[in-house]
Amino acid sequence: MDLQGATVRALGSWDNRLTVTSSEDIGRLTASILAHKPPIQNEVVYVAGDTFSYAQLAEKMEHYLGRPVIRELWDMDRLRAEVAAHPDDGIRKYRLAFARDTGVAWDKKQTFNALQGIEVTDVMTWLKRQQRHVA
Repeated sequence: MDLQGATVRALGSWDNRLTVTSSEDIGRLTASILAHKPPIQNEVVYVAGDTFSYAQLAEKMEHYLGRPVIRELWDMDRLRAEVAAHPDDGIRKYRLAFARDTGVAWDKKQTFNALQGIEVTDVMTWLKRQQRHVA
């Protein structure tokens, strides 16, 4: 893992929050949701590995690396201009969605995994695992 020029880019605001879940946890949790008794039907089911603001993500990265990271704010004007210039680019549309002032986050305490007592991977654990896979 090359983290020499580690950069955290905040989308919209440093206070915007996001929820992330590792792909491994999504697979395990999906199987648990499908096997749940009584069956869960016709409702939104939230899962979360970690929830934080972009500022907190930068702090976590600095703690993990033991040094400052580059911090860039991509404001709404920039993100809207990118979508307007490239209307068929799905990644730019996702960035704009993640830049909403409501964020793309939910309370981890109210997730399926928290309510069922299922342990999941947080950002710091995920980073440590990635480092081991590269070493």
